[in-house]
Amino acid sequence: MSKKNIKKVVLAYSGGLDTSAIIPWLKENYDCEVIAFAADVGQGDEELEGLREKAIKTGASECYIVDLKEEFVSDYIYPTITTGAVYEGQYLLGTSMARPIIAKAQVEIARKVGADALCHGCTGKGNDQVRFEGTFAALAPELTVIAPWREWDMVSREDLLAYLAERDIKTTASATKIYSRDANAWHISHEGGELEDPWCEPSKEVWTMTVSPEEAPNTPERVEVSFEHGRMVKVNGEALSPYQCLVKLNDLAGAHGVGRIDIVENRLVGMKSRGCYETPGGTVMLAAYKALESLVLDKAALKYREQIGLEFSHVMYDGRWFTPLNDALLAGAASFADKVTGDIVVKLYKGQATVTQRRSPNSLYSEDFATFGADDVYDQSHAEGFIRLYSLSSRISALNKKGIPFKNTGIE
Repeated sequence: MSKKNIKKVVLAYSGGLDTSAIIPWLKENYDCEVIAFAADVGQGDEELEGLREKAIKTGASECYIVDLKEEFVSDYIYPTITTGAVYEGQYLLGTSMARPIIAKAQVEIARKVGADALCHGCTGKGNDQVRFEGTFAALAPELTVIAPWREWDMVSREDLLAYLAERDIKTTASATKIYSRDANAWHISHEGGELEDPWCEPSKEVWTMTVSPEEAPNTPERVEVSFEHGRMVKVNGEALSPYQCLVKLNDLAGAHGVGRIDIVENRLVGMKSRGCYETPGGTVMLAAYKALESLVLDKAALKYREQIGLEFSHVMYDGRWFTPLNDALLAGAASFADKVTGDIVVKLYKGQATVTQRRSPNSLYSEDFATFGADDVYDQSHAEGFIRLYSLSSRISALNKKGIPFKNTGIE
């Protein structure tokens, strides 16, 4: 669709520097109506305060703010937990998980207002452009996608500030705010500033959601969480909604410095990036979930679930939520999650979340079998035949190499 045919655009709007500049840029370059859309995914009330008024002052005709907090945790975070997905062994996928629900809601607003196009403020260097546009392609392929960072000639924060200043548009952003942050109920990410040098240790100013482990309480705190069919339903015996469970754990774990990571990751677009992430409640949730899995899944089932988690971490990171592969992996994880019911106690101390107690009505653990003491249920002599058959191929291979006939070896 040519620029002249685009009359109405829905912009994914945060009120930050990029999207503040995009509103006037769209009006000037596309001569279109701009409708701002903001998703409340638990980034905090302070991030949303005055957002509608700011969008309209900047030139938007309207600003929709949609509360997605419960849906985000229930329909995106909880299913992801059941897969056990951790990207490249460390990243708990906080930014990745939020993008499909935000982009889906943006499409719904576009349909509601009869928009011709969708717009986002993602840079041409990042993963988010793929995540947003992958969702747009799956849900609204007929709508035009506008990505200003791939079109305009501005290349820096200073350029954007100058652009807004020329138009007398006020912004709280400044050249001294050096970190790029993205927050939601699950986590907050930090990039930019000194973090662009992987040899530079993050300063205290980087972290915002957790206390420093060195400054955390000297006394550990224990928290009990309860699951039913793979979904957390209680924290310390109190029945809570999915979102409320996460908020409660964020507060408890954040106070003990739990959930900080500092990583260099492989972006989908081919480059490496360095980021610091804080995921306090999520770290506890995932540790507790995996501990409960260890009680209720047998060896083969757990191995397969681990394979699902590895594959799903890339599906989520790469923005492929609305795909058949995503549906298949989640269905597989859900079949295992149905058995994940029980209680876990996690000790929070100096940045660590350590599981100390676990129980489940579906537990496969039997003290009668596992005991080092005397028992009446396990005949240890049975292990000899099992080991002989289990290692049979190795025995045959070794005999072949040595030229020893099978006769008189117990194999013939």
